[in-house]
Amino acid sequence: MVWIALSAALLASGTASAPMNDETVAPVVAPQAGEVVAAATEAAEVPVIDPVAMQIAMEVERYRRMTVPVTIGGEGPFAFMVDTGAQATVLSIALADQLQLHDRELATLVAMASTREVETTMVPDFVLGDRTMTIRTAPLVDGAHIGGADGILGLDALQDQKVLLDFEAGTMHVLDSLPQGATTYDIVVRARERLGQLIIHTAEIDGIRVDVIVDTGAQGSVGNMELERRLRRRQELADATMTDVNGVTVSGATRIARRLQLGRVFVNNVVVSFTDSPTFESLDLNDRPALILGMSELRIFQRVAIDFRTRRVLFDLPGDVPLDAAFRFNRRASRLN
Repeated sequence: MVWIALSAALLASGTASAPMNDETVAPVVAPQAGEVVAAATEAAEVPVIDPVAMQIAMEVERYRRMTVPVTIGGEGPFAFMVDTGAQATVLSIALADQLQLHDRELATLVAMASTREVETTMVPDFVLGDRTMTIRTAPLVDGAHIGGADGILGLDALQDQKVLLDFEAGTMHVLDSLPQGATTYDIVVRARERLGQLIIHTAEIDGIRVDVIVDTGAQGSVGNMELERRLRRRQELADATMTDVNGVTVSGATRIARRLQLGRVFVNNVVVSFTDSPTFESLDLNDRPALILGMSELRIFQRVAIDFRTRRVLFDLPGDVPLDAAFRFNRRASRLN
């Protein structure tokens, strides 16, 4: 029996709703949750937030644009989502059947809300950019549970690579090296590796030290139960319902944290849902505050790069945020401490 951890989650806050697709969902302008700020200010009144509208808007955008092309056995290209929170590369059952990958075994798939036994298969001649590899153990899941994509690109295919999310252009790339002119970023945060996962240990949320996983496979941000205990008095929203790649849903409390600090940048009004996820347990993150930082917060930056080779996460601020103000604030705060 093979054990595989996969943390991909689709997050929709609020009560259960009808299935979402491009024909039934109209474009929605995301509210001002997760505003990037560059200097210390008095906490403003928390804006009225419609998390459901925000998540629907990101769902549509994500599956239209945030995929990368791969070929398998000379066929394709196929659209794969990039999930920096997933240890394993995943294929949809339909794609595996189409490619006649019938040599299958059983494995235990650990997802955001569940642990299930699934079929796996070996995928030879898996081509991503200039790299050709063999995926030894790829779990097979229902394509509907990964938004209709052909598969998920996990950490087994991303080691020594750089994932570049360019939100200004609305694109995602997996690269051997960053493009010329794209090597300078406003914020560089170092991370530690655990089971292939990059974990930022120097972040704080409302003054609480928190371990952060940057997860391009999660629509919204998810905290563990220890973080919920520490943030229990924060403003509550409607409970969130999370559906993982196994198709299992779980509900959890949702709160607004006033401020998340990543290096020299602060993110205001972070919407966090909480669940006792097997993902945290698999990474030994149950006993201290931990946060899966999802696309709802990542997309407020102009660019985000995740460099697995050098264990760094790099952020570009929006053009109207003055970096020098953030730096002056940090220095002033350090002197006060």
